[in-house]
Amino acid sequence: MLSNDNAASTTILLIRHGETAWNAEKRLQGHLDIALNAEGERQAALLGAALALEPIDHVVASDLLRAHQTAEAIARGRGMAVGTDPALRERCYGGFEGLLYSEIAARFPLEFAAWQARDVDAVLPLGANRGETFRQFYERTTGAILAHAAAHSGKTIALVAHGGVLECAYRAALGLPLETPRDFKVLNASVNRFVAEQGALRLVSWGEVGHLQPAVLDDLA
Repeated sequence: MLSNDNAASTTILLIRHGETAWNAEKRLQGHLDIALNAEGERQAALLGAALALEPIDHVVASDLLRAHQTAEAIARGRGMAVGTDPALRERCYGGFEGLLYSEIAARFPLEFAAWQARDVDAVLPLGANRGETFRQFYERTTGAILAHAAAHSGKTIALVAHGGVLECAYRAALGLPLETPRDFKVLNASVNRFVAEQGALRLVSWGEVGHLQPAVLDDLA
């Protein structure tokens, strides 16, 4: 059997989608399919311009509209098609989806408390969609990122996803326990650079938003 020890590394630009109206009002989106707002469209255009001269071999997005719209802004000037992968979706929050943080706390106090305490195996209430535990979400998204890296070994790929997906990649690259509080920002239309090698992620740079003015939103309330 041949060894993969000498497999080429893959450069990953992991990008959060541009702003939506629900981002702006801190309403939880999850798997609900919300389009970019005018500010998000502006951010996506600036992102596409900023990356225009960078070598990118493939662009892949979550199948949710906000991510796909952002990816299109990167691919359009290159004459490239955007690949789609549902495994890059945001975490599914079940009954939390579509609600403000204050509404979640009032309607689901026990589940909200477990979420805020970072119980990574806590089950979310059923809503229009069936929720995932954070551990399930982490395994789904990091597995998807590494699968794309393996499929495009030696290439540079842009993956356009969601705040939670970026958080999972950051934790995987730095070996952070899932239970620890998130003390790093995850910004709309930010570029976050990783290298995948030998089945693991290595962080190169985080939270590049110099192409965006004014300041952009983090995804925590």
